[in-house]
Parts: sequence; C-alpha cells; structure tokens
Amino acid sequence: MSAALESLLDLLDLERIEQDIFRGTSRSAVVPRVFGGQDAAQALVAAGRTVPEDRGAHSLHAYFLRPGDPGAPIVYSVDRIRDGRSFTTRRVVAVQHGKPIFHLSASFQAHEEGMDHQAVMPSAPDPETLPTAAELLPRHAHRFSDPRIVDRLLEARAAVDLRYVDAPPFATAGEPREPRSQVWFRTNGKLADDPLLHVCMATYVSDMTLLDSVLLAHGRGGWAVGDVVGASLDHAMWFHRPFRADEWLLYDQESPSASGGRGLGQARIWTADGKLAITVIQEGLVRVPRD
Repeated sequence: MSAALESLLDLLDLERIEQDIFRGTSRSAVVPRVFGGQDAAQALVAAGRTVPEDRGAHSLHAYFLRPGDPGAPIVYSVDRIRDGRSFTTRRVVAVQHGKPIFHLSASFQAHEEGMDHQAVMPSAPDPETLPTAAELLPRHAHRFSDPRIVDRLLEARAAVDLRYVDAPPFATAGEPREPRSQVWFRTNGKLADDPLLHVCMATYVSDMTLLDSVLLAHGRGGWAVGDVVGASLDHAMWFHRPFRADEWLLYDQESPSASGGRGLGQARIWTADGKLAITVIQEGLVRVPRD
C-alpha cells in the first residue's frame, strides 16, 4: 500500500466524539478549499458507522453549501432518520466554524434478491496501456497558469491510480469536442474487505473528473488552467452492485447540459468485467471569468 493511500485511509477514519458525532481533518487540495469528494466520503463514513453492518449503502444525495477550510477540523453530526425492516436512512451535516458546509442524505439496505438487468458497458482500452498521471501531467505543465499546479495535482491524486482514456480538458484547451470523457481508476494499493470502505473510496474519487465533459464541450481547460471558475453544487450516487475500489473501475462520463453558469455531469462506473456498479450525477458551478 502506498503512503498516500495510507494517509487517505487515515483521513476517512473519523474520530468519534459522541455516539452520533464525528470529527475529521482535511488534506491538501489543488484549490484552497476542502475537496468535495472528501466531504462526501467522510460524511458517508459517519453515516455508515451508525448503521448495522449487514446493510450496505445504496444511494446518497448531497449539497455543497460553503467552501470548506482545509486548516480546520470538520464536525459531522448524524441524524438517525429511519431504521426500517429493510432500509436505514441517515442525514449528515458537516459543520466548520459554527456553520454547515455540507449536507448528505444516505440510504442503506439489507441484501435481498430481485429483478436484475443492466445497460451494456461501453468500449474502452485496457487501463494498463494508458499513461499514469505521473507520465501524463508533466507533459502539459506549460498549459497551467502555474506549472507548480502539476505537483499539487499529483500530490492530491497520489492515493489513486487514475488514467485518462482520451486527452483531459487541460490538454486540449481551445478545441471543443464531444462532451464525453472516460477514466479508469483504482486505489494505489489493496484495501480491507469492508464494503463501506470501497463505497466511500469510490465516492471520494467520483468528484475528481465528473465535470470534465462540461469543459470539453466548450474547449475550456478547467479551473487549474485559469479559464473557468468552478465548484461542486450537488452530488448524487446510486450503488447498484458490489465492487472493489482497489480493482480497475471505468468511469464513463458525459454532460447533457450547461446553462445559467451551471454544468451537469452524469456518469456510470463499471467493473472491469462489465458489471454496472454505480450511477453518478452532479451539477457544478461553471463560470467563465469576465474581463
């Protein structure tokens, strides 16, 4: 296991300060605020620790309310909304400096058999044939407003092996193309068998590239390049089938709409053997800076 993955696992191992109150810390991010995927993953950890182990997360819906301060702890307060015979519902509010910065509702379900069908997995190249982030990003350092951003990106993503199928937005700025992107990802090391851990890790990664397809449609390089101001507004995920976040997962993403300073991304996450594991939808703030 890489040191970066160990650090991320420590980040997700929240301190329990009351029965339903947890405290977490933050790690460095590319921008001077708490990474949205961290908020979502930590909140899901907090919710999951109040749920019986035989109930797995099947959906979450979240809103990003305020930018998080990476230099201050985050307190996660869990409300036990419902404990039914099959489903358990939790609401989590993340608070910093006395104000809510993030809100999550999550639902958990006891395993049961039922009807089963799924869409067909899209084609994608073998992830082992694609360049790693350490190979890809330095080639495009000249495109960033500050070349040191490459080092920050590599540090922020060091716990995850994330490989772009096609050129990312920052590599093709100025060239509008189809609003669709694919990445393969897995953690840089093996994880324990706890299903909640794998769900939380996928939640963490899901916020990294989901809005890329919005940028592609307009030939924009992204916030790291300096030609777009962006932030996550809300995030929803549905977990359909078991998966492991330490094995290759294909993140197939597209943007059906952008308007009013907002862009919508929707995606499906597939296991390497073709099982539809997760559906993700996110809307984000996407503003072009005015002169």
